[in-house]
Amino acid sequence: MNKNAQNHSDTIIIGGIDNNGHKFRPSDWVERLASIISSFGEDQRLQYHRCAIPCTIQGVKSLVVDQRLQDNIPQAYEFIMDFAKNNNLRIQFDRRQQRSNQYNGPDRRAQQQAA
Repeated sequence: MNKNAQNHSDTIIIGGIDNNGHKFRPSDWVERLASIISSFGEDQRLQYHRCAIPCTIQGVKSLVVDQRLQDNIPQAYEFIMDFAKNNNLRIQFDRRQQRSNQYNGPDRRAQQQAA
């Protein structure tokens, strides 16, 4: 990753494709990884942390990591990034158009998909 690119995005996308183009297994890796910092809400349903949201981008399971996680929970950020590097997963800065409220709370769609 290019340090200068960091100015363009506050989020990193870890894609479920390795650097050789192979799909990463197991298929639920992204949910497992996001769950390390998730919690259960009052409704007893899993709520992903707003800084690590599982999603699918162009058909590829991915984890969107807000870089504020590095300041808020540095051990979790380090674990997630080490996991991605050790498994040769593609890591890139998020170039999608950002929404101002994107990370103001848990992603309800991700929670519904996990249920």
